[in-house]
Amino acid sequence: MRVDIISIFPEYFAPLDVSLIGKARHKGLLDIRLHQLREWTHDVHRTVDDTPYGGGPGMVMKPEPWGQAIDAVIAEESTPPRLIVPTPSGRPFTQEVALEYAKEPWLLFAPARYEGIDSRVMAEYGPRLRVDEVSIGDYVLAGGEAAVLVIVEAVGRLLPGVLGNAGSVADDSFAPGAMAGLLEGPVYTKPPVWRGHEVPAILLSGNHGAIARWRRDEALRRTAAKRPELAARLAGQALDKRDREVLDQVSHPGDAPAAETT
Repeated sequence: MRVDIISIFPEYFAPLDVSLIGKARHKGLLDIRLHQLREWTHDVHRTVDDTPYGGGPGMVMKPEPWGQAIDAVIAEESTPPRLIVPTPSGRPFTQEVALEYAKEPWLLFAPARYEGIDSRVMAEYGPRLRVDEVSIGDYVLAGGEAAVLVIVEAVGRLLPGVLGNAGSVADDSFAPGAMAGLLEGPVYTKPPVWRGHEVPAILLSGNHGAIARWRRDEALRRTAAKRPELAARLAGQALDKRDREVLDQVSHPGDAPAAETT
C-alpha cells in the first residue's frame, strides 16, 4: 500500500518509523511518503492560511497550496488515490472503515491545522477522487496529524504480513465475526499469580470450549458496562440464552450469581 501525507509538520510522523508500521515500511509492505505543504507556497513567508470570510476566530488554510500539492502528488500515478481529510465534522472512523481502507492500494492524507481547509478544496476534488472527511472522536485536536497517525496504524496493521500472528486481527475489539460488536475482554499471561492477583482458573484448565465461553461472557460484561450503546445494538443479533443471562446480570448486578471460573 502507498500512503502519502501532505502536512506543514511532516516531522510529526517520525513514529511511523518504529514498531509494526516501521517494520512494515522496511519490508516494503507500506510505502509512506511525506510532503511539506509549504513547498507549494509562493510568498516569502510561505503562507498557508488566512482570515475566514464572514469573520470569526482562527485562520483557514488557503486552497491554492493544497490544490497544487494534491495535483502534484496525484500526477505521479495513473490511478488516483483515496483522499482522506481528518476533521471533527467527518464521519466516525471505525474498525469497519479501517478494513475498508486496508483494501485500497493508495491513500492520500490531508491533515488540516487552524480552523480547517477551505471547503472548496473538497468541492474541487470530490468529483475527481474519492474524498473522505473522517473523525477519530468527538473532540478537537490542535491539528489533523495525530488523527493521521491513528488511522495509518489502524489500517497498516490490517495489511497482510504486518502482524506476526494474523489471528490477532480476528480477535480485535470491533472486528467482524463471532465477537462482532463486542469489546475485547481481559487478557492474562505468566506468572499465574502476581501480587496476590490470580489468573482466572478457567484459563488454566485446558478446556477450550469453556475458555471460549468465558471469553465471550467477559466481552459481553465489559461491553455492557463500558459501552452500553454498543450493548444495546446487540439486541437485534442472534444472542443465545447464556448471552442474555450475562447481559441481564450486568443490568441487574444485585441479582447476579457469582461468575463462573471453572
